Amino acid sequence: MAIISLFVVAYFARDLLLPILLGFLLALTLSPLNRSLQRVGLPAGFSATILIILSAIAVLATVFFAGETARSWSNDAPSIARELQQKLRGVSETIDAVQEASDEVEEMTGAPEKGPEEVVVQQPGLLNTAVTVAASTVTSIAVALILALFLLASGDLFYVKLVQAFPTMRGKKRALATVYGIERRVSAYLLTITLINAGLGVCVAGALWLLGLEYAYVWGIAAFLLNFLPILGAIIGVAMVAVHAIIYFDTLSYAILAPIAYQILTSVEAQFITPYLVGKRMELNVVAVFLTVVLWGWLWGIAGTLVAVPFLLVFKVICENFDNLKVIGNFLGTEDEPDKNTEG
Repeated sequence: MAIISLFVVAYFARDLLLPILLGFLLALTLSPLNRSLQRVGLPAGFSATILIILSAIAVLATVFFAGETARSWSNDAPSIARELQQKLRGVSETIDAVQEASDEVEEMTGAPEKGPEEVVVQQPGLLNTAVTVAASTVTSIAVALILALFLLASGDLFYVKLVQAFPTMRGKKRALATVYGIERRVSAYLLTITLINAGLGVCVAGALWLLGLEYAYVWGIAAFLLNFLPILGAIIGVAMVAVHAIIYFDTLSYAILAPIAYQILTSVEAQFITPYLVGKRMELNVVAVFLTVVLWGWLWGIAGTLVAVPFLLVFKVICENFDNLKVIGNFLGTEDEPDKNTEG
């Protein structure tokens, strides 16, 4: 009942919990950089402000470049749909033939031609939905940035308060080890993944530019952002590039090269580069990752898929620091990860 209640609260309190979780993850990611700036001699508040301002500029730049292109594409959506339908005429004719054959089979088997009456619920207008989503997104980003600023500017105050909350020395050591482990692992993971995704975006943009596809830099930005979505990001990126390439290029045989190049680059990144750079220490069971992405995607949508893997990594670190949960922590790791219960 407690677990069910927790998920119910997470589902209905998404607008409150999501920016808080994003703020903590951003603070964990930037904490090593913040400490490096403090070693140089900058005050904690000043260094935190610099990092948050740079993060805000990066978010605004990404939204600006991607938003302008998305707006132009939405204006040209009717013509794009017509051109795509024309170039895929052969495929659509085959689908129509299969549909006609299916209808004939239904008539031969005596299936009723008229189904039950459908009731259509009127949905909110597109403009209202877009404004609501934009306002919610801007608010969440602003709250996350401000919270991350306060956490970074406070320095070690959070750790001091956490240690003071535990009465025994053993509890203090375990809490401190858990928090430092979470900070070290999550910050290393997010920083490494961010750099890998940036490299992937550059490679995708370069490959599509060499193929002659327009807006290659936009697809590079899209690849950078989509690759934060485990498993699903690559699939979405390949599909989007395929649609755009089919519309832009004259022949279907040449257009298919763009999604193939995208797929090859993402596969190399996922199978070789990321496992090598992230390391066995931070690798997670692919089944656990998939189930976590599905769960948080169901709870919070796209935002949930973005925070799923960092949340799973935090949970794994917590399990590794408590004897009763080490079995779960071992399950969340890879098969090559040594079992800490049998070491020594």
